Amino acid sequence: MFDFVHRKRTIVQVILLLAVLPFMFWGMESYRADGRESYVAVVEGEEIQRREFEQALRNQHETMRNMLGDNFDSALLDNPEMRLAVLDNLIQRKLLKREAVNVGLTVLDSQLAREIQSISAFHDDQKFSYQRYEELLRRQEMTPAMFESRVATEIMQQQLQEAIAKSAMVPETVARNVAHLSEVKREINQALIEPKQFVSQIIPEEAAIQSYYDNHQADFLLPERVRIEYLVLSLEEWAQQEEVSVDEIKKYFDEHQSEYGQEEERKASHILIAVSGTASDDEKAVARGKAENLLSQLKAEPAKFPELAGEHSEDPGSAKLGGELGFLRRGVLVKEFEDELFQMQPDEIRGPIETAFGFHIVKLSEIKPANVAPLEEVRDDIEQILKRQKAASNFGEIAEDFSNTVYEQSDTLQLAAERFGLSIKQSGWVDRKSKEPAIIANEKLLEVIFSEDAVNDKRNTEAIEVMPDTFVSARVLEHESAAIQSLDVVRDEISERVKRQLATEMAEKEGRAKLALLQAGKDESISWGDAKEISYMQPQGIDIGILRTIFQTEIDKLPVYTGIVGSDGNFNLIRINRVIEPTSSDKDKAQYQALANQLKQMLVQEELSSYQLGLRQRYDVKIQEESY
Repeated sequence: MFDFVHRKRTIVQVILLLAVLPFMFWGMESYRADGRESYVAVVEGEEIQRREFEQALRNQHETMRNMLGDNFDSALLDNPEMRLAVLDNLIQRKLLKREAVNVGLTVLDSQLAREIQSISAFHDDQKFSYQRYEELLRRQEMTPAMFESRVATEIMQQQLQEAIAKSAMVPETVARNVAHLSEVKREINQALIEPKQFVSQIIPEEAAIQSYYDNHQADFLLPERVRIEYLVLSLEEWAQQEEVSVDEIKKYFDEHQSEYGQEEERKASHILIAVSGTASDDEKAVARGKAENLLSQLKAEPAKFPELAGEHSEDPGSAKLGGELGFLRRGVLVKEFEDELFQMQPDEIRGPIETAFGFHIVKLSEIKPANVAPLEEVRDDIEQILKRQKAASNFGEIAEDFSNTVYEQSDTLQLAAERFGLSIKQSGWVDRKSKEPAIIANEKLLEVIFSEDAVNDKRNTEAIEVMPDTFVSARVLEHESAAIQSLDVVRDEISERVKRQLATEMAEKEGRAKLALLQAGKDESISWGDAKEISYMQPQGIDIGILRTIFQTEIDKLPVYTGIVGSDGNFNLIRINRVIEPTSSDKDKAQYQALANQLKQMLVQEELSSYQLGLRQRYDVKIQEESY
C-alpha cells in the first residue's frame, strides 16, 4: 500500500462514471404504479430495468449540469432523442459485456484492485482510502462485491474496445496528403457584389407576392397556443418550510468539520519490514527482531532515519525518499499505523507497529493543526443542508399527495395551492415548442397541456416531473387553434422577402457576368480587397463553401478567377494570385504527427461504430418504445 500511494495512477474515465453519486430520490415514477412495464429494453434475454434507465438519465443530467454550470438547460435532456441516446448507451454496454464474455476475456484480481485504487473519488489527499471507498458505496446502496463486479465488467469492455482500436491504421501517404492539403496556402483577393445595392431598384409585383405566399404558407402559420396557470412543487422550495434548531446546526458542524476547513495533518516517515499475511510465527518473529534492532539504532542516532530507511525499508516508493510519506490525514492509512501516528509528538520515533503489511518504525516530523471555519461563517449553508435533508425524507409522499390533489380537484389549482402553500403562476402565450418560461419548457408537460382534457375540458394536467425533484401541474386558461395568417397581415413581410430574393439573384447575375469577363482575359474595373493568404487551417474568416471553391479551382496559369454565392447571399469574386507550399520544420513535423493522431482517432471511432452496429445486428435487442 505504501508503495502504491507513491506511484502514478491511471484514471479510467468509464470507471469514474461509476463513482458519480446518484440523486437521493428516483422521482415520481418510482412512487406511482402506472401499469407500464418494469423494464425498458431486453438485450439477449437480459432486461434493462426502468430504475436503471432512470438512474442513467439522472447521472447524465448531473454530469451535464457539472460541465455546463450556469449555461445548463434541463430541457436539453428532456426530449425523446436524448432519452433514446441514454438507452442506446445502456444497450451498448450490455452488448459489449456479453461479447467480452463470449470471446473469453477475464480480469485478474490484481488488475481489478489496481483499477479500483486508481479511482480518484475514493482518494483522500490523493491517496486511496478504504474508509471513503466503503462510505461512497454505502451511499449508493452497493456492496464492495457488487461494485467490483461492475468494474470488472467495465475493464472487460475496455479491453474489447482497445483491441478494435489497435487494429485501426492510417497509411502514411494518406496522412501526408491530408497534412499537405491542410497547410498549403493560396494568396487571394476578394470582391463582394452585395444584394443590398439592388434592393432599392426592386418593386415586387402583386403576382410575385401572391406566388410567394402560396408557396410558403407554412412560414406564416401561427401554431396552436395556450395561456396557462400552473403550480410548481420543488424540493428546494419545500425545504424552506422546514425548521432547523440551533442544536441541530451545531451537531452537524461538529460532525462535519472536515468539510469546513483543513483537518489536522501529520508529516511522517516510516521504515517497513514487510511480512505477508500468511507468514508463520517464526517469520514474523524474525521481521519483528529486525525492526526492533533498527529502532534501537534510531533511538541512539535519530538523524540516521533517512539513511536507514533507504537501506532497509521494504516500501520502495518511500524508501528512495528517506522513508518520507508526506502529510497524512486520518482515514488515509491502516488503523494500527494511524492510531500510533496521531498519538505521537514531533520528532518522536515509535515502533515496531504491526499492520497487515508488516512491521513499521515511524517518525513524526511535523504537525499541521486543524483549521476549521467558524460556525457563524457556515451557519447558513448548514441550515440549508439540514432543511433539504429533512424535506427529502418525506418529499416522495408530498409529491404523491400533490399529484393526487391536482388530479382529484381537477377543475381548479386553488385547493392544491392552499394545501401546499404554493402560489399560482400564469404564463403568456405558449406553443408546443416554447422555451419560455423555462420551468414549463418540458416536452412531457407541453404534451399534456395540449391534450384534449386540458384544452377542451380545462382540467388540471397531471403532475409532471420537469427536472429532478421538481413537479408542475398546469391548467389551460385560454386556447387558440393553429391558423395561417392572411396575406393582408403578412404582405409587408413577404414584400421584403421577395425583394431580398430578387436582389440576391441580381447580385449573382452581375457577379457571374463579371467573372466570365475576367476569365476571358478582359480587364474589369473591380475594387479588390487586400491580398490575404488562406488555408484550410487558417481560413481568415472565409466560410467553408467559398474555401472549397478556392481550393478546387484549377491553377494551371495564375492569376485565376472564380466565384460563388456565399451563405450570406453575397456573390464572392475571387482572384487567386499564387500558391504557397508548406515548408518542413520540426514544428511542422509535430503538427503532422498531431494530425496523423487525429485521423487515427477518427478511424478508430468509425471502426468502433461499425463494430457496435454489428453487435446490435447479431444479438436480439427489443426496446419497449412506450416505456422509455
